[in-house]
Amino acid sequence: MKIKEIIVVEGRDDTVAIRRAVDADTIETNGAAINDETIERIRLAQQQRGVIIFTDPDYPGEKIRKTIAERVPGCKHAFLTREEARGKHGKGLGVEHASIEAIRTALLSVYEEMIDPKEEISFQQLVDAGLIGGPFARARRERLGQLLKIGYTNGKQLHKRLQMFQISKEQFIEAMKQVMQEEEHV
Repeated sequence: MKIKEIIVVEGRDDTVAIRRAVDADTIETNGAAINDETIERIRLAQQQRGVIIFTDPDYPGEKIRKTIAERVPGCKHAFLTREEARGKHGKGLGVEHASIEAIRTALLSVYEEMIDPKEEISFQQLVDAGLIGGPFARARRERLGQLLKIGYTNGKQLHKRLQMFQISKEQFIEAMKQVMQEEEHV
């Protein structure tokens, strides 16, 4: 099952559990104190592909869900019961402790199947644009991430994030033109 929407989870262990159950991209909030950059990334994900909020069935999880829902309208919600989210032997509570079946069942009622992706930006194009390797690569990636609202990444993650947010070649080229113009004026 390949999911079109980007799933918002609390942390890395949740991402691992999701990816064991389904083929999906995730955004991690890294706790209840969600920063503005993460909210912007979720907002972009909502515009491009849709978002499913899938947090733990506890107070912090509900707080994260409420914060995102207030700041990014239109998100879908997937839920686990406390029983489904309990770890083996009753230890732990969260998405990362849920069974593959429980995760799939929770997502089944809200997800859309992945459609064919747009024409991709190749890794070689990132190298050719001076975003990977070279003296200005880090600064260029940082500015490109700001312009496209996908955040700062290393070179390898940039390629993945461009795909994840379905950034078109046209959007990429326009943003790179601006990056290069700004460089000339420095």
